[in-house]
Amino acid sequence: MFACVAILSVSGVVAHLNLIEEVSNLANIKSAKKRILVAASNAERNKAIKSGVKTAIKKVYAAIEANDKEAAKKALVEATATIDKATSKGVYHKNTSSRKVSRLSKAVNQMA
Repeated sequence: MFACVAILSVSGVVAHLNLIEEVSNLANIKSAKKRILVAASNAERNKAIKSGVKTAIKKVYAAIEANDKEAAKKALVEATATIDKATSKGVYHKNTSSRKVSRLSKAVNQMA
């Protein structure tokens, strides 16, 4: 049951061992053990997606700071796609993603 988890780094090994310990200590029922593992993998995926969104937003603001309108527009399109993808995966609520896209669009449109 635990063999399918890929371990990539030293910190990943520690996290994996903590997860196995948590499963064996907390849960007695098989379905509860599975839910702990699934929740951990979903949390890891959501963390990666949120990190990608933050990076895309930073790229837009970096282009705005450099006064490069073309780069800002290109970064805005990429950021919008990343945010929409995160919303479709259920990481962000639709209103949250709309607010983020709106603020980015407003910032790019207000460039001189």
